[in-house]
Amino acid sequence: MAILHPFKALRPVPEKAHEVACVPYDVINTREARALADGKPVSFLHVIRPEIDLPEGVDEHSQEVYETGAANLRAFASGTDTLQEEDASVYVYRLIMYGRKQTGIFGCVAVSDYDHDVILKHELTRPVKEDDRTRHILTQQAHAEPVMLTFKDNESVADVIEVTMIGAPLYDLTADDGVQHTIWRVEDTDGLVGRFKDVEKLYVADGHHRCKAASRAAAEEPSNAEAAYFPAVLFPMGDMEILAYNRTVMSLPGGPVAFAQQLKDRFDLTPTANPAPGAKGEICLYINGEWLAMSLPATSGKEVVDELDVSRLSEHLLAPLLDITDPRRDPNIDFVGGIRGTTELEKRVDGGEAQMAISMYPTSIEELVDVSDAGLLMPPKSTWFEPKLRSGLLIHLF
Repeated sequence: MAILHPFKALRPVPEKAHEVACVPYDVINTREARALADGKPVSFLHVIRPEIDLPEGVDEHSQEVYETGAANLRAFASGTDTLQEEDASVYVYRLIMYGRKQTGIFGCVAVSDYDHDVILKHELTRPVKEDDRTRHILTQQAHAEPVMLTFKDNESVADVIEVTMIGAPLYDLTADDGVQHTIWRVEDTDGLVGRFKDVEKLYVADGHHRCKAASRAAAEEPSNAEAAYFPAVLFPMGDMEILAYNRTVMSLPGGPVAFAQQLKDRFDLTPTANPAPGAKGEICLYINGEWLAMSLPATSGKEVVDELDVSRLSEHLLAPLLDITDPRRDPNIDFVGGIRGTTELEKRVDGGEAQMAISMYPTSIEELVDVSDAGLLMPPKSTWFEPKLRSGLLIHLF
């Protein structure tokens, strides 16, 4: 039984929402954050990427960065561009991207649910990223950004969402990337909280490190009751879309020509004009200026996670031919979110940044659930969810 916890949101006044709202911290680097926040003094990037307000070259893990983020959040909260809700609420959050709607509930979830596997994970977290997010949370005394969770479709919860969207929204804005973000306050908060108890499990879609950091922060603040909850947008699975998470390989043994021949000797490769695989079990390789389609051999493993395309890729190509046995740490492999398209893969190879690109077929939401339910973990970078949430619209202070 999942816990849905209302909270008293700190949020921008409606006329400033478009200026405040920004992309999540982990989809851009510092250089990109500086560019996006340039000339935008109220952008929430000043809170979640505070190194942009310090000299270039500053260590983003220095204490000065965390203190700057906390100071920026305090200024944000005390200024005229925000308001603090007096009543604890939950919200409906709808995104529209290229005409496709994705609608969920914005509220807080319980650290205890995360710790006791009511909220199920599918990826390992890296200690350095855990440490970074934990320090941000504790220094700011806030969860500045929501995570993205998913749950199995529930008709009772869906009814509340539909009724809520009849009313006037708190925010209705279209971001620079064309995605429309609309937020409504749920009038019958207690009713929705009660209905949500029928949801047995939640699944992490995006935000594994923020979940773990929230758990660690709560352990360090045992007397702070509100620190035991962290914000999430919870989407029914029927609304979710997973894009491919593609790969690039920096260096090939013997060079691209020799390696391409090695691949052709080992696998059945076919030149293709379509760089996006058409079905599970298929990949496309970009090497020597040519796209080649390939079917992945069946796995020798016995677990559900072994059947994932990303697992089969590692078993039959990355590990035996490239000696990439730990993609999470190996500098010879990089990952490219599917939202960037296959032209980005071509650009990286043609520009000399990589010697081969691998275009994947997307992992399905059913595969994510099956792996999570089995208590297993996916290989790194198995899923890329779109559209992304905007940060800075509803902040959880504790």
